[in-house]
Amino acid sequence: MKKKITLFAGMLALATSIYLMAADHNEAQAIMGTGSDIADLYAFQSPANSNYMVLGATVQGLLSPAATANASFDENVMIEFNIDNNGDAVEDLVIQCIFENGQVSMYGPYAPATTGLNSTIDKTATLTQADITSYGANATIGRNGNISLFAGPRDDPFFFDFNQFGAILGGSATSFNNPGDDSFKGTNVLAVVLELPKSMLGSGESINTWVETKRKQ
Repeated sequence: MKKKITLFAGMLALATSIYLMAADHNEAQAIMGTGSDIADLYAFQSPANSNYMVLGATVQGLLSPAATANASFDENVMIEFNIDNNGDAVEDLVIQCIFENGQVSMYGPYAPATTGLNSTIDKTATLTQADITSYGANATIGRNGNISLFAGPRDDPFFFDFNQFGAILGGSATSFNNPGDDSFKGTNVLAVVLELPKSMLGSGESINTWVETKRKQ
């Protein structure tokens, strides 16, 4: 069963039946370069199994290879995927990822006790764990039943040609080139990627999804 996905990232809303992403690299000055700085959110149907969804979030964008070797997830920051499955733009389910001692622990999806900017973690919810993959190592995947989980540094998968974009805005070009130049080539991010059955996200034909980072209080 295909699901249409709508993503909310600040004031940005995009929709597609196949693949969706939003980007925001190093724009929030107060959190730039920290574990709270979200780069991208990805949501797409699993290429291996059409009954599964893949959700991914990247933080700490524009890491150089030298900086990546020492980059780590902030243990005081939670990455939270929010799922709205009834169209009211309020999360009905959350998937929460926290980091400690070289490991990611993912709780959910489950219905949160509270919605909005403040969250708590229900540690009785479904728990999936994985060792955080170190820079340059083969991916370590954690599994719990039909859920798979990865966390670690990766080459930034986002593609954008800033030079051509500037040329279009300046009037010296009318369109992007194919394939164009990857302005993010050579930069890395810290990524959390999970795969799970669509049935765990609700029974409707569509979902809304967005990602937040929340600092421990």
